[in-house]
Order: sequence, then structure tokens, then C-alpha cells
Amino acid sequence: MPAKSKAQQKAAGAALSAKRGETRKSALKGASKDMVESMTEKELEALASTKRKGKPEHVPKT
Repeated sequence: MPAKSKAQQKAAGAALSAKRGETRKSALKGASKDMVESMTEKELEALASTKRKGKPEHVPKT
């Protein structure tokens, strides 16, 4: 599942780092804090590895 925005890709990368123990979970904010608890490492890798080129910074809520 590819990320839909740069912000989502960045949040997934931060959550993945915390899940792997590279950063502290207490340092996470916002969406990345929710992602680390609700997603598997494999799902986070898929989001974080998405190419950023051509993606909007944020996707408007619908």
C-alpha cells in the first residue's frame, strides 16, 4: 500500500524507526504515534518506502 502524501510517508518512517528500536516511542507525535501501535513492521515498510516524487505534502481530508 503506497503512501498518498509526503507527510504520510514521513510518519510511517518515524513509526518504523520506533518499532525497530532505533528511536524512542515517546519521541513520536501525531499519526506516527498511532501507526507504531496499529501497524506491523511490514506495513510500515511499505508506506515508508514509497517514492516522494510527485506526492503532495498533505492530502485534504474528505
